[in-house]
Amino acid sequence: MDEPPVDWQPVHRQRSHEQVLAQIEQRIVLGQLRPGDRLPPERQLAEVLGVSRSAVREALRVLESMGVLDASPGSGPGAGSRIVGGGGPALSTLLRLQVGLSAFSQREVMEVRVQLERWAVREAAGRVTDADVDRLHRLIERMRDEHIDADRFNSLDSELHVAIAEVSGNSLLAALMRGIRDAVHAAMIVVFAGLEDVMAVRTALCDEHAAIVAAVAEGRGEDAATLVQAHIESFYRTATTRRPG
Repeated sequence: MDEPPVDWQPVHRQRSHEQVLAQIEQRIVLGQLRPGDRLPPERQLAEVLGVSRSAVREALRVLESMGVLDASPGSGPGAGSRIVGGGGPALSTLLRLQVGLSAFSQREVMEVRVQLERWAVREAAGRVTDADVDRLHRLIERMRDEHIDADRFNSLDSELHVAIAEVSGNSLLAALMRGIRDAVHAAMIVVFAGLEDVMAVRTALCDEHAAIVAAVAEGRGEDAATLVQAHIESFYRTATTRRPG
């Protein structure tokens, strides 16, 4: 059995699982633990840190729920806790809960979206390929299907905005965009349920999307930024003035 890294340090007894979390986090930040690396077995980690196995187990559960660890049960070579990359799902969960608890107002979310998406479309306009444009057009066409429900429409809407962020080449931006969109998804469904003419709104949104994609495809980054800001702010006004009866 491999020995644990020599720089693991015993932790204080009080709030020991948080101390375990802090040590693992520090090693990730310092690059000592990378995606694919395995942590020492639970018993061994508890011994070297000077804490109970329950404290280690609780810390590992927290990290697993955050999308940082993948725990495989058993005792074979593939068992144990492995560091995984990509914090998108955890970020989405955090933002969804914070928005749901009203830690961030809908206006604050909208204002952040405007800044992120203006930057995204400007960058995308300088990087977009024909394949990217085809993908974006296909998403818009799927959104124009009158038979899909509000949930599916909004999922496709989110996918379109995230796809543009992905074209920008910045993976953190795409993760933030997905997190924010996931956070407001339920609220968007409520808004759509209260619209008097939902199909007219959906058609208008698709037309706005098409104009944004056209500007990106033609390399008109500033025009795309202006269009996406108007698109977001317009729907925000709709969302705040039309409520279900």
